[in-house]
Amino acid sequence: MLDVIDIQNILPHRYPFLLVDRITQLTPSEYIEGFKNISISEPVFQGHFPGHPIYPGVLIIEGMAQAGGVLAFKSMNLNTQEEMQKKVVYFMSIDKAKFRLPVTPGDQLVYKISVIKNKGAVWHLDAKAYVDDKVVSEAELKAMIVDK
Repeated sequence: MLDVIDIQNILPHRYPFLLVDRITQLTPSEYIEGFKNISISEPVFQGHFPGHPIYPGVLIIEGMAQAGGVLAFKSMNLNTQEEMQKKVVYFMSIDKAKFRLPVTPGDQLVYKISVIKNKGAVWHLDAKAYVDDKVVSEAELKAMIVDK
């Protein structure tokens, strides 16, 4: 549905910190699903951990938040690229974060984000990350879209 170029037109993140490769499902104001392919060539694996590469949980949370940011932006009435570029999404809170299973090179990390509540520019999201249909991480995220 949205490829990495489309995502870069929405989010300000760039390599090596753009953590969503593609959006596969999107229902504005309700739900988004996307993924990131985890490769051994990720810079983080140079130090986390040599000889035993594990994708950091904090990056999984950030990837879920980025997918949630795409959902929030695509749910707002921003009609032009110029309007979108005048806004940015900020984290407000991360609650109930859990890490269930390690994520390693070769995995496809699938983000599934549902809206719990939206009031104006504030979004409360239920975020889950999966590998092979198994939950590897989950959290409740709050974010706000503000002017740059």
